Amino acid sequence: MRFAVSYSMAGFGTDPDRLVRYARHAEACGFEALYVPEHIALHPGASVGGGELPPSLPYGDPLDLLAFVAAATDRILLGTAVLLLPYHHPVVLAKRLATVDVLSKGRMRLLTVGLGTLPVEARAAGVDFATRGRRADEAIDVLRLLWAGDERGVRHHGEFFDLDEVCSFPKPHGAAGLPIHVGGSSAAAARRAGRRGDGYFPGGLLTPEERRRQLDLARAAAAGAGRDPDALEYTRWGSTALTPEQVDALAAEGVTRIVVSGTEEDLTAFAARHR
Repeated sequence: MRFAVSYSMAGFGTDPDRLVRYARHAEACGFEALYVPEHIALHPGASVGGGELPPSLPYGDPLDLLAFVAAATDRILLGTAVLLLPYHHPVVLAKRLATVDVLSKGRMRLLTVGLGTLPVEARAAGVDFATRGRRADEAIDVLRLLWAGDERGVRHHGEFFDLDEVCSFPKPHGAAGLPIHVGGSSAAAARRAGRRGDGYFPGGLLTPEERRRQLDLARAAAAGAGRDPDALEYTRWGSTALTPEQVDALAAEGVTRIVVSGTEEDLTAFAARHR
Protein backbone atom coordinates (compact mmCIF):
# COMPACT_ATOMS: atom_id res chain seq x y z
CA MET A 1 0.00 0.00 0.00
CA ARG A 2 1.18 3.52 -0.83
CA PHE A 3 0.19 6.56 1.24
CA ALA A 4 -0.20 10.15 0.08
CA VAL A 5 -1.44 13.41 1.56
CA SER A 6 -3.88 16.04 0.35
CA TYR A 7 -3.27 19.72 1.07
CA SER A 8 -6.52 21.33 2.20
CA MET A 9 -7.26 24.77 0.75
CA ALA A 10 -10.10 25.15 3.23
CA GLY A 11 -7.88 24.26 6.17
CA PHE A 12 -4.55 25.77 5.22
CA GLY A 13 -5.11 28.28 2.38
CA THR A 14 -2.39 29.42 0.02
CA ASP A 15 0.17 30.75 2.48
CA PRO A 16 3.49 29.85 0.81
CA ASP A 17 5.34 29.11 4.05
CA ARG A 18 2.53 26.85 5.26
CA LEU A 19 2.44 24.97 1.96
CA VAL A 20 6.19 24.37 1.90
CA ARG A 21 6.28 23.34 5.55
CA TYR A 22 3.47 20.84 5.02
CA ALA A 23 5.01 19.37 1.85
CA ARG A 24 8.44 19.01 3.43
CA HIS A 25 6.94 17.39 6.51
CA ALA A 26 4.97 14.91 4.41
CA GLU A 27 8.13 14.07 2.47
CA ALA A 28 10.13 13.59 5.69
CA CYS A 29 7.40 11.26 7.01
CA GLY A 30 7.80 9.09 3.93
CA PHE A 31 4.53 9.85 2.14
CA GLU A 32 4.62 9.07 -1.57
CA ALA A 33 2.83 12.15 -2.90
CA LEU A 34 1.12 15.44 -2.19
CA TYR A 35 -2.21 16.18 -3.88
CA VAL A 36 -3.91 19.55 -4.34
CA PRO A 37 -7.51 20.25 -5.43
CA GLU A 38 -8.91 22.65 -8.00
CA HIS A 39 -11.80 25.04 -8.39
CA ILE A 40 -11.50 27.63 -11.13
CA ALA A 41 -14.39 29.78 -9.94
CA LEU A 42 -16.87 29.57 -7.08
CA HIS A 43 -20.13 31.39 -6.45
CA PRO A 44 -22.42 32.10 -3.51
CA GLY A 45 -24.28 28.92 -2.58
CA ALA A 46 -21.86 26.56 -4.35
CA SER A 47 -22.11 23.06 -2.91
CA VAL A 48 -20.10 19.89 -3.55
CA GLY A 49 -21.00 16.56 -2.01
CA GLY A 50 -23.65 18.18 0.16
CA GLY A 51 -21.18 20.61 1.71
CA GLU A 52 -21.28 24.33 0.92
CA LEU A 53 -18.11 25.96 -0.38
CA PRO A 54 -17.66 29.56 0.81
CA PRO A 55 -17.04 31.66 -2.31
CA SER A 56 -13.95 33.23 -0.73
CA LEU A 57 -12.09 29.91 -0.32
CA PRO A 58 -8.59 30.54 -1.75
CA TYR A 59 -8.21 27.79 -4.32
CA GLY A 60 -4.81 28.40 -5.85
CA ASP A 61 -4.00 27.17 -9.34
CA PRO A 62 -3.02 23.52 -8.80
CA LEU A 63 -0.10 23.41 -11.23
CA ASP A 64 1.38 26.62 -9.88
CA LEU A 65 1.07 25.22 -6.36
CA LEU A 66 2.76 21.97 -7.38
CA ALA A 67 5.59 23.75 -9.20
CA PHE A 68 6.18 25.74 -6.01
CA VAL A 69 6.19 22.52 -3.95
CA ALA A 70 8.57 20.85 -6.40
CA ALA A 71 11.12 23.62 -5.94
CA ALA A 72 11.06 23.14 -2.16
CA THR A 73 11.16 19.32 -2.00
CA ASP A 74 13.28 16.49 -3.38
CA ARG A 75 11.30 13.25 -3.68
CA ILE A 76 7.59 13.65 -3.09
CA LEU A 77 5.40 13.03 -6.13
CA LEU A 78 2.94 15.67 -7.30
CA GLY A 79 -0.77 15.04 -7.77
CA THR A 80 -4.12 16.70 -8.38
CA ALA A 81 -7.39 15.56 -6.87
CA VAL A 82 -8.93 16.61 -9.02
CA LEU A 83 -7.95 18.84 -11.91
CA LEU A 84 -11.14 19.88 -13.73
CA LEU A 85 -10.11 18.75 -17.17
CA PRO A 86 -13.03 20.07 -19.27
CA TYR A 87 -12.14 23.62 -18.24
CA HIS A 88 -8.57 23.41 -19.62
CA HIS A 89 -7.53 23.45 -23.27
CA PRO A 90 -5.40 20.32 -23.75
CA VAL A 91 -2.79 22.06 -25.92
CA VAL A 92 -2.04 24.55 -23.14
CA LEU A 93 -2.36 21.91 -20.45
CA ALA A 94 0.01 19.45 -22.15
CA LYS A 95 2.79 22.05 -22.05
CA ARG A 96 2.09 23.12 -18.48
CA LEU A 97 2.09 19.56 -17.16
CA ALA A 98 5.21 18.58 -19.07
CA THR A 99 6.99 21.71 -17.83
CA VAL A 100 6.22 20.91 -14.18
CA ASP A 101 7.36 17.33 -14.77
CA VAL A 102 10.65 18.47 -16.33
CA LEU A 103 11.36 21.02 -13.60
CA SER A 104 10.57 18.47 -10.88
CA LYS A 105 12.69 15.80 -12.63
CA GLY A 106 9.78 13.44 -13.22
CA ARG A 107 7.54 13.96 -10.20
CA MET A 108 4.32 15.19 -11.92
CA ARG A 109 3.06 11.60 -12.02
CA LEU A 110 -0.26 11.55 -10.11
CA LEU A 111 -2.44 13.79 -12.24
CA THR A 112 -6.06 12.95 -11.44
CA VAL A 113 -8.73 14.55 -13.61
CA GLY A 114 -12.44 15.01 -13.09
CA LEU A 115 -15.40 16.77 -14.68
CA GLY A 116 -16.58 19.23 -12.03
CA THR A 117 -20.10 19.39 -10.61
CA LEU A 118 -20.90 23.12 -10.63
CA PRO A 119 -22.77 24.38 -13.72
CA VAL A 120 -21.92 27.98 -12.83
CA GLU A 121 -18.21 27.12 -12.82
CA ALA A 122 -18.56 25.53 -16.26
CA ARG A 123 -20.29 28.64 -17.64
CA ALA A 124 -17.60 30.85 -16.14
CA ALA A 125 -14.99 28.78 -18.01
CA GLY A 126 -17.00 29.00 -21.26
CA VAL A 127 -17.85 25.29 -21.30
CA ASP A 128 -21.24 23.70 -21.94
CA PHE A 129 -21.86 21.71 -18.74
CA ALA A 130 -23.71 18.99 -20.64
CA THR A 131 -20.73 18.23 -22.88
CA ARG A 132 -18.00 18.11 -20.26
CA GLY A 133 -17.75 14.31 -20.24
CA ARG A 134 -17.14 14.07 -23.99
CA ARG A 135 -14.81 17.04 -23.79
CA ALA A 136 -12.75 15.34 -21.06
CA ASP A 137 -12.51 12.08 -23.05
CA GLU A 138 -11.23 13.94 -26.08
CA ALA A 139 -8.85 16.07 -23.99
CA ILE A 140 -7.22 12.93 -22.55
CA ASP A 141 -6.66 11.64 -26.08
CA VAL A 142 -5.18 14.97 -27.18
CA LEU A 143 -2.84 15.19 -24.19
CA ARG A 144 -1.40 11.77 -24.93
CA LEU A 145 -1.15 12.52 -28.64
CA LEU A 146 0.80 15.74 -28.01
CA TRP A 147 3.20 14.13 -25.53
CA ALA A 148 3.93 11.28 -27.94
CA GLY A 149 4.33 13.50 -31.01
CA ASP A 150 7.64 14.46 -32.61
CA GLU A 151 8.98 17.29 -34.74
CA ARG A 152 6.60 16.40 -37.56
CA GLY A 153 3.65 17.40 -35.41
CA VAL A 154 0.35 15.67 -34.71
CA ARG A 155 -3.11 15.89 -36.22
CA HIS A 156 -6.44 15.60 -34.46
CA HIS A 157 -9.88 16.52 -35.75
CA GLY A 158 -12.50 15.95 -33.08
CA GLU A 159 -15.71 17.37 -31.71
CA PHE A 160 -14.02 20.00 -29.55
CA PHE A 161 -10.38 20.28 -30.62
CA ASP A 162 -8.82 20.63 -34.04
CA LEU A 163 -5.05 20.26 -34.52
CA ASP A 164 -2.97 20.14 -37.69
CA GLU A 165 0.80 19.52 -37.54
CA VAL A 166 1.03 20.72 -33.94
CA CYS A 167 4.23 20.13 -31.93
CA SER A 168 4.37 20.26 -28.14
CA PHE A 169 7.71 20.52 -26.34
CA PRO A 170 9.18 20.00 -23.79
CA LYS A 171 8.22 16.38 -23.35
CA PRO A 172 7.69 14.87 -19.89
CA HIS A 173 10.91 13.98 -18.09
CA GLY A 174 12.26 10.73 -19.53
CA ALA A 175 8.82 9.49 -20.57
CA ALA A 176 6.55 9.35 -23.60
CA GLY A 177 3.68 10.71 -21.54
CA LEU A 178 2.30 11.25 -18.07
CA PRO A 179 -0.04 8.89 -16.22
CA ILE A 180 -3.62 10.15 -16.10
CA HIS A 181 -5.88 8.97 -13.29
CA VAL A 182 -9.62 9.52 -13.42
CA GLY A 183 -11.62 10.77 -10.46
CA GLY A 184 -15.34 10.61 -9.87
CA SER A 185 -17.88 8.33 -8.25
CA SER A 186 -20.26 7.87 -11.21
CA ALA A 187 -20.50 4.86 -13.51
CA ALA A 188 -19.32 7.10 -16.35
CA ALA A 189 -16.18 8.00 -14.38
CA ALA A 190 -15.46 4.33 -13.72
CA ARG A 191 -15.83 3.52 -17.42
CA ARG A 192 -13.62 6.49 -18.35
CA ALA A 193 -10.94 5.27 -15.95
CA GLY A 194 -10.99 1.82 -17.50
CA ARG A 195 -11.00 2.97 -21.11
CA ARG A 196 -8.55 5.84 -20.86
CA GLY A 197 -7.03 6.08 -17.39
CA ASP A 198 -3.96 4.73 -15.67
CA GLY A 199 -5.82 4.77 -12.37
CA TYR A 200 -9.21 5.24 -10.77
CA PHE A 201 -9.74 7.61 -7.80
CA PRO A 202 -13.42 7.61 -6.81
CA GLY A 203 -14.84 10.04 -4.30
CA GLY A 204 -18.41 10.34 -3.12
CA LEU A 205 -20.39 8.76 -0.32
CA LEU A 206 -20.73 5.28 -1.79
CA THR A 207 -21.55 2.06 0.01
CA PRO A 208 -18.96 -0.75 -0.03
CA GLU A 209 -21.11 -2.62 -2.54
CA GLU A 210 -21.33 0.44 -4.81
CA ARG A 211 -17.56 0.86 -4.64
CA ARG A 212 -17.05 -2.79 -5.56
CA ARG A 213 -19.38 -2.41 -8.56
CA GLN A 214 -17.58 0.76 -9.70
CA LEU A 215 -14.17 -0.92 -9.55
CA ASP A 216 -15.55 -3.96 -11.39
CA LEU A 217 -16.98 -1.60 -14.01
CA ALA A 218 -13.63 0.18 -14.44
CA ARG A 219 -11.78 -3.10 -14.86
CA ALA A 220 -14.39 -4.45 -17.29
CA ALA A 221 -14.13 -1.27 -19.35
CA ALA A 222 -10.33 -1.65 -19.43
CA ALA A 223 -10.61 -5.23 -20.64
CA GLY A 224 -13.19 -4.22 -23.25
CA ALA A 225 -10.80 -1.57 -24.56
CA GLY A 226 -8.00 -4.12 -24.90
CA ARG A 227 -6.15 -2.81 -21.86
CA ASP A 228 -4.82 -4.69 -18.83
CA PRO A 229 -7.35 -4.27 -16.00
CA ASP A 230 -4.76 -5.38 -13.44
CA ALA A 231 -2.56 -2.41 -14.38
CA LEU A 232 -5.23 0.06 -13.24
CA GLU A 233 -4.22 1.72 -9.97
CA TYR A 234 -6.99 2.19 -7.42
CA THR A 235 -6.70 5.21 -5.10
CA ARG A 236 -9.09 6.01 -2.27
CA TRP A 237 -9.54 8.75 0.29
CA GLY A 238 -8.81 7.78 3.88
CA SER A 239 -8.50 9.16 7.38
CA THR A 240 -5.35 9.67 9.42
CA ALA A 241 -7.14 7.59 12.07
CA LEU A 242 -7.00 4.43 9.92
CA THR A 243 -5.64 1.40 11.72
CA PRO A 244 -3.35 -1.19 10.10
CA GLU A 245 -6.29 -3.60 10.10
CA GLN A 246 -8.46 -1.11 8.20
CA VAL A 247 -5.64 -0.55 5.71
CA ASP A 248 -5.41 -4.31 5.18
CA ALA A 249 -9.16 -4.40 4.52
CA LEU A 250 -8.83 -1.69 1.88
CA ALA A 251 -5.95 -3.56 0.28
CA ALA A 252 -8.18 -6.63 0.11
CA GLU A 253 -10.67 -4.51 -1.86
CA GLY A 254 -7.95 -3.76 -4.41
CA VAL A 255 -6.89 -0.34 -3.14
CA THR A 256 -3.28 0.48 -4.06
CA ARG A 257 -3.01 4.01 -2.61
CA ILE A 258 -4.68 5.88 0.28
CA VAL A 259 -4.77 9.67 0.41
CA VAL A 260 -5.20 11.34 3.82
CA SER A 261 -5.31 14.90 5.08
CA GLY A 262 -4.57 16.37 8.48
CA THR A 263 -2.18 18.44 10.53
CA GLU A 264 1.55 17.76 10.65
CA GLU A 265 0.98 16.00 13.98
CA ASP A 266 -1.68 13.78 12.37
CA LEU A 267 0.72 12.86 9.54
CA THR A 268 3.51 12.02 11.99
CA ALA A 269 1.26 9.70 13.99
CA PHE A 270 -0.16 8.06 10.85
CA ALA A 271 3.30 7.46 9.38
CA ALA A 272 4.56 5.93 12.65
CA ARG A 273 1.55 3.61 12.80
CA HIS A 274 1.95 2.33 9.24
CA ARG A 275 5.73 1.96 8.91
